[in-house]
Amino acid sequence: MERTVGEVMHHGVLTCKRDTPIQDVARQMSEHDVSALVVVSDDGHMIGLISRTDLVNARLYEQYWKHWRGLTAGHIMVTDVVSVHVGDTLQQASRLMMERRIHRVVVVEEDSGGLKPIGIVSVTDVVRDIARDDLEDAEA
Repeated sequence: MERTVGEVMHHGVLTCKRDTPIQDVARQMSEHDVSALVVVSDDGHMIGLISRTDLVNARLYEQYWKHWRGLTAGHIMVTDVVSVHVGDTLQQASRLMMERRIHRVVVVEEDSGGLKPIGIVSVTDVVRDIARDDLEDAEA
């Protein structure tokens, strides 16, 4: 039986606001050892995603940014965030990651006209699930 996103996802997400300075974004990622933060509006709806790769890419162009110190999550976040729901299959989430060449999808739930982030499924979770399948097959 195909596992659902809800069975393998990391519950809860680390978030920041659009106006969070990128230095604070980097600090939060480093302190919590995560590779991305979900950017949320004041009402908690997802409006973007900022990853370590986004930070590194911004750093590459630092010389072109007139006010590097003034950059915020809103300046460099990705707004076309790929998301899934708790009841979607892990195979659906994996396919999205493969097709879009991304490392994670945000698990969301509908919330009064917006999407509220409630978890993350990453390629690491998919690999862990594959290993779990192999272990379960060996024990059977």
